[in-house]
Amino acid sequence: MLKEQSRLIATCVFLVDLLLVATAFLGAWWLRAAGLPSVFPDAFPAPFYPLATYLPLLPFVILVWGALLLGSDTYRSHRTVPLVEESKGILKVSALGVAIFALTIFLLRLDEMVLGTDELSRLWIFLVGALSFVFLLTEKLALRILSRYVRYRGFNYRTVLIVGTSPGAIDLADSIQQHRFWGFKILGFVSHPTATTEWFPSRYPLLGTIDDIPNLVDDLVVDDVLFCVSRRELDRMEDLFLALHEQGIRTRFALNLFPHVKTQTRMEELDGVPLLTFSTAPESPTALSFKRLMDVILASSLIVLSLPVIAGIALLIKLTEGGRVLYTQTRCGLNGRRFTMYKIRTMVEGAENHQGDLLHLNEMDGPVFKLRQDPRVTNLGRFLRRFSLDELPQLFNVLRGDMSLVGPRPPIPDEVARYQRWQRRRLSMKPGLTCLWQVSGRNQLDFDRWMELDLQYIDSWSPWLDLKILLKTVPAVLTGRGAS
Repeated sequence: MLKEQSRLIATCVFLVDLLLVATAFLGAWWLRAAGLPSVFPDAFPAPFYPLATYLPLLPFVILVWGALLLGSDTYRSHRTVPLVEESKGILKVSALGVAIFALTIFLLRLDEMVLGTDELSRLWIFLVGALSFVFLLTEKLALRILSRYVRYRGFNYRTVLIVGTSPGAIDLADSIQQHRFWGFKILGFVSHPTATTEWFPSRYPLLGTIDDIPNLVDDLVVDDVLFCVSRRELDRMEDLFLALHEQGIRTRFALNLFPHVKTQTRMEELDGVPLLTFSTAPESPTALSFKRLMDVILASSLIVLSLPVIAGIALLIKLTEGGRVLYTQTRCGLNGRRFTMYKIRTMVEGAENHQGDLLHLNEMDGPVFKLRQDPRVTNLGRFLRRFSLDELPQLFNVLRGDMSLVGPRPPIPDEVARYQRWQRRRLSMKPGLTCLWQVSGRNQLDFDRWMELDLQYIDSWSPWLDLKILLKTVPAVLTGRGAS
């Protein structure tokens, strides 16, 4: 019941958020069309395009902001989320929304399709993002103030009975006490019958042992029973779980099964069987679907823009060297799936047959082969590599779904076979055209640092991080920094 109520509240807040985004869209038009011209007539001369001209863009704005809001965990319970963190999330949504909106408009020429001209106001786009941030942040702040007021007044809180008297259980209780606005009220602790409790802090009531829980549940109002016990003790509490389940009391478990492993934990269900899932890679369906959508939109746009460049390069190759234009190679993708990667050929024909003769010149440690002055690279190929033009055909790999725009670079199978175990984790995310390694020095870094940057990307991934990497990739490519 409580879960259904939470979903209903989250749905209502989401709908209000979309309404606020639409209001920001309209407010931005009013500011640009009437508000700013009335205050600064010289800087913002009238007339401005009528509202009816801009309205066809409103569904797209709502779609972009809606996808970003859903993918940012905005609608989970915020009892324990600091305001600063939530504010950063809203800022990222608004900034990323503006970036995607602007890129899509100017790459796909939506301004000409909608307005019949390329004079779509850049200021208006910025105002949409700025107002959406202000409106959404104001709403979240109002919701926080309201919920905290209600909880401080003794409403909308949940009573918690904590099972276990370990230091970890005490630390968890202290955290709850320090954050009253989370909406939890500690009733007290119960201990294991054989546990030593002389040291137990007097600031919390010790209500008895595990054997007393049935009576405590009858005598007190208990919303949640929080178990902070070891895995071995959990095995002996099945009857207690069943008894609490029969009475409709929610049970929670403070899980720390693998304290030395950095992983994401979530509960799933498979044909009625509960599964506790541990994952080291991002698995949010909404966020990953949004990543894929952006891959398709941006890759399609870039393919259209780069086709003349690819055609010109192909002509130069035929005129100067002859032979194949495209070079294909088997690479390892998500979790080791093999696929054919496309590149523009930058070496002489049959170059792979001569790599063994150059192994003693390898300048990169680890299982990879890198050589700045590789004699197999043609003069034209050296130029193409410097500015990463040889990788343009990989946009088709992105469109096919083998790769993403941002992700660890796809390795060849021979390299993967020589990976250390910890290095294989970089395969847990779809490979990409660029990543932290590309914008941090590329071939100037050693192999272990390269792997560490890939794992750092996986552990901290978000759509916002992808955008930052893409923006940093542009100057890195234009300057040829770190390229061989």
